[in-house]
Amino acid sequence: MSNHFTGLDLGPPLGDQRLDLCDLYAFQSPTDPARTVLILNANPSADALHPEAIYRLAIDNNGDLLNDIAFSFVFSAPQNGKQTVNVFVAKGAEAQSVEAVGTKIISDAEVSFGATPNIVKSGGYTFFAGSRSDAFFFDYDGIKNLFDTSGGRNFTAPHMEGGKSPWTGKDSNTEANVFSIVMELPTSELGANPMIRIWGRCSVRRDGKLLHVDRAGHPSVSSFFNTDETKEEYNASEPVNDYKRWLELFVHLMGHTGNYTREEAIAAINEAGILPDMLSYDPSKPATYPNGRVFTDDVINARLSFLSNGDIPPDGLSPHTDILKEFPYIGTPHPVKSLV
Repeated sequence: MSNHFTGLDLGPPLGDQRLDLCDLYAFQSPTDPARTVLILNANPSADALHPEAIYRLAIDNNGDLLNDIAFSFVFSAPQNGKQTVNVFVAKGAEAQSVEAVGTKIISDAEVSFGATPNIVKSGGYTFFAGSRSDAFFFDYDGIKNLFDTSGGRNFTAPHMEGGKSPWTGKDSNTEANVFSIVMELPTSELGANPMIRIWGRCSVRRDGKLLHVDRAGHPSVSSFFNTDETKEEYNASEPVNDYKRWLELFVHLMGHTGNYTREEAIAAINEAGILPDMLSYDPSKPATYPNGRVFTDDVINARLSFLSNGDIPPDGLSPHTDILKEFPYIGTPHPVKSLV
C-alpha cells in the first residue's frame, strides 16, 4: 500500500481502485533459495481486478532499462462472485509490447477471494491471485502531522513543532486487505547479471486504446515525489526516460523537504538509485530494501529519512505478524462482509 496516495488525498487512477497499484516485492523463496518470489499488489478494496486492464510485472536484466521479461495478467469479468485470470510471459523484444503477448503459461486460473488460496503450478512457475492481508505498515496520521496540508494536497517541508515526534505509534493498516498477484519462478530464468530491475504497470483499455494509468517500482517514490499536475504523466511514462524527465522535479522537492542543495540531491538520488523508478534486486544477496523488498522492510521510514536528509525520526512501528512461511507468503485476508 506504499503507493496508495500521491499528495495527501488524491484518489486512485481514473477514480477506480481496481487500477491502483500498491506495493511491489521481490525476495528469495524462503523454501527454496534457488527460486525468486515477485509480488504485485493492487486494489486496496481487495475485490476483483479490472477486466479491461493489463497488469504487468516487467524485468530488465541487462541494464538498458527496457523490458527483457514481462509477465502480463489479464482478468475476466467477475460473475457470481468469481473471477479468472490468464498469465502470459514475453521475452526479448516481445516483452516491450504494451499488449498481453508471449506464451500463455496459465489459463483461466480461479482467483481466490476467501481464506484458502488457489495455488496454480505450471512448469517452473507457481502462481496465485486474490485477496490477502496487506503487509504494508504505516502511521498515516503521523505522516499528516509531518506535512502542512493547508496550502494544497502535495508534500512540502516537514515540520516537527518543538522537536516533538509526529508519530502516533498506531499502524493505520492492521486490518487492511489487498489484491495480490504472486509469481514464484526459478531465479535462473531472471537472467540476473548480477541484478535485475523490476517494475509494475497497470494499463486499461479505453476507446480501443491502452492507457497506462499506474506504475510501481521503489516503494513510496511515486507517492511522495509526484504532484497533482505530474501524477498522470508519471504513471504513463517509461523507466528508461525517468532520469531525464523527472530528475529536476525530484531535486526541487528534496530542496524543500531536506534542505538539499542541487548537488547533494543528485548525489543522494544516484546513491539510492531511485531513478529510474525500478526496484533493484541482486538475488545472490539477501533481500531487504533497497535490494528487493520483503514484508518486514519499513519503507516509510526509509523514504522519509531520505526526503528529510535524516531529520525525521523512525516511526517505531513493527511489521505485521501474519506473514506465511509458505507460498503465497502474504497473509490470509482479514474477514470482510463482501468481496465481489
